Amino acid sequence: MDLDQDQMMLIGMVVLAAVSIAVFIYVLAAPYLTGERRQEKRLTRVTDPERGPVTKVQDAASNRKRQVADTLKDLEDKQNASQKVSLRQQLQRAGLQIDPKAFWIASFGCGFVITIITFLATPSLNVAVLGAVFIVGTFGLPRWIVKKMVARRQAAFLREFANSIDVIVRGVKSGLPLNECLNIIARESPDPIAGEFREIVDQQRVGVPLQECFVRLMDRVPLPEVRFFGIVIGIQQSAGGNLSEALGNLSGVLRDRKAMQAKVQALSSEAKASAAVLAALPFIVVILVYISSPDYIALLWKKTRGNVMVVVSGFWMMCGVLIMRKMINFKF
Repeated sequence: MDLDQDQMMLIGMVVLAAVSIAVFIYVLAAPYLTGERRQEKRLTRVTDPERGPVTKVQDAASNRKRQVADTLKDLEDKQNASQKVSLRQQLQRAGLQIDPKAFWIASFGCGFVITIITFLATPSLNVAVLGAVFIVGTFGLPRWIVKKMVARRQAAFLREFANSIDVIVRGVKSGLPLNECLNIIARESPDPIAGEFREIVDQQRVGVPLQECFVRLMDRVPLPEVRFFGIVIGIQQSAGGNLSEALGNLSGVLRDRKAMQAKVQALSSEAKASAAVLAALPFIVVILVYISSPDYIALLWKKTRGNVMVVVSGFWMMCGVLIMRKMINFKF
């Protein structure tokens, strides 16, 4: 009788999981099936404040900024679809002055240390788990740290990039050559802006063409803003043109995007805190119950019904986290 009851419970859990998947798919597809997306787009076009009467000068400036923003979006899409980045390039983008060989040596040392610490903390673990810990500590954790360093360095570069562009715009308008403007940025700007522009200045001193210097800068700092900046400089060097106007528009777009990013972060901070609390609450409850009464909570991984309940609950929790992440992440 107990076996039949377990089978009925298992069938009920499977049915519940199937219904959950169907509901999740319906929630994702409902806006497209009911026409809500098209309605939102029509309302946006009708209520867009930029469609009101403006002067010709404001209209021209707005069009130039919109063209720059569209160009940056196209460059970002092309960059996301580009080929895989090598380890040496990742280390350069992170600002680490080491070669891949030294990185792999440090990675194996990190994996070995983490495995030893895990074994000393829990000697009852089997060899397979220790092997997984070694693989994660060797190939996963160091790469993750490098990616975090790359993202942090690029964010720091982007924070000061608009100020550096303004230095070039003011210098060009006052009659200074472009090389002198780059020297000013390399001397007076904070890192990593100063280090990257110092690299450009040093490369020019040994005879590397300016356009090639900016191509190397785009490889070290693969941001669409930097790519657009390098393209503008390259076109101005080869064909001429109003450099100060193009860079002024780019600086305005960067500042508008920074202001929008700060506004989005401020508006979504409460939702992010709520999402973090809701995502961490089940794990905290499991840990507290296991500390107080381990036999009671151990049924979740000792019984078949408990395993099914954990799988279904984990699926629903993952759906909730993904939905909350979709709600609080915005592209601008």
